[in-house]
Amino acid sequence: MSESEDIATPLHELDSEQVEDRVHDEEDRLRPSFVREVLDAVADGDDEAARALVADLHPADIADLIELAPGDERADLIEALAGVVDADVYAELNDWVREDVIEEMEPQQVADLAAQLDTDDAVAMIEDLDDDDRRAVLRAMEPDDRAAVEEALSYPEESAGRLMQRELCAVPEHWKVGQVIDYLRSTAELPTDFWEVFVVGPTHHPVGTCKLSTILRTPRATLVSDIMAREQTLIPVDMDQEEVALKFQKYALISAAVVDHSDRLVGMITVDDIVHIIQEEAGEDVLLLSGAGEGDINEPIFDTYKARVRWLAANLLTALVATTVISQFESAIERLAILAALMPIVAGVGGNAGTQTLAVTVRAIATNQLTASNHWRAVWREIRVALLNGLTIAVLIGIGVTLVLGSGTLGAVIAAAMMTNILVAGLAGVLVPLGLERAGADPAVASSVFVTMVTDSMGFLVFLGLATVAGF
Repeated sequence: MSESEDIATPLHELDSEQVEDRVHDEEDRLRPSFVREVLDAVADGDDEAARALVADLHPADIADLIELAPGDERADLIEALAGVVDADVYAELNDWVREDVIEEMEPQQVADLAAQLDTDDAVAMIEDLDDDDRRAVLRAMEPDDRAAVEEALSYPEESAGRLMQRELCAVPEHWKVGQVIDYLRSTAELPTDFWEVFVVGPTHHPVGTCKLSTILRTPRATLVSDIMAREQTLIPVDMDQEEVALKFQKYALISAAVVDHSDRLVGMITVDDIVHIIQEEAGEDVLLLSGAGEGDINEPIFDTYKARVRWLAANLLTALVATTVISQFESAIERLAILAALMPIVAGVGGNAGTQTLAVTVRAIATNQLTASNHWRAVWREIRVALLNGLTIAVLIGIGVTLVLGSGTLGAVIAAAMMTNILVAGLAGVLVPLGLERAGADPAVASSVFVTMVTDSMGFLVFLGLATVAGF
């Protein structure tokens, strides 16, 4: 069947493989032709056809469809897909897109959606609303749901308290396995998905955990205290989400209990939340490293402008430092124009070397590989790497300049400058983020601006200074 015939054929007449091929491409992205087909059906007023096209899609795919639709067509698309776009779809939406969509809804509609979600997803939906809108939504919620969301909002942003869900399964240690099984079968308020049962003492302090697989394979008369694992990883409510993700990675956790300041069990975090956090934190560090802000293509243009322009302005100021260095050697540059052509090579290679070290250092800090216990060892390592890189590049550039320009002296000058600048770049690439962390700042926040200033200025200073000493 050709692609044109496939698109013209209703989905219910295709087998599962043909449906998948029509909807997704090889990288599991929605095909542009499928997105256009749904939007065309909505534009033609054929809501039934549009709903039929997306009826079998995963909520994450429907969220992708809404995000891929032009901004002025999203409201009509969501209205046409009424009954298909449920709370799970809203939970999967990009933060910026969800905020735009929710702003057009009545507070009661938002409250009804939030009531269908786990607490962590409900908080994610409500927390970015304006203060007035947030209060209106909270007033429209049921008292129990409102109390849970308000408690979560009282914790710092990007903390375990915001991330956790309050729906969990906790049982006393004196229960028998049979009682636990009956409780799991008869209680409707339990979370939809969970992998372990938390065991608590009389004061609701967690004393252990018990995997569901262990419960199901143990005789009913066995005490929970006899089969539970007493060692467990407890997450304080105020722990930063990045640290939470590192604990999940380090200890291979599927879920973990969250405790308040009195060490009482108040919620749990599951690995599906951590996957999002790892992706978010990794992308955030890369974007901060370049000063690009949040870097989301759905972010309002003016917000993106404000995030980027301040670092461009800072970069402009640091560039003036390098310009000042160059101005001190104006006469040498006038005497030998080739110096002006060679200067960018020294600065550019040094900048690349600094960026390499910077990227490795920021990642090591973010993953707790680089701490106060080993930072001097890391500095010494980068010095050795820089010496090896500098020696190799210096020899290559020195030989090249000597052969092309016929000046052994100029070749030696640029080789020495390259060696020095790569060494400085290696030191700057590791010391700048370490210094920012020591000062209590995020080491990823535009460190590259400062590293570039150091490598440019030092490259020009050493190269032009040596050239002047050599008589050029």
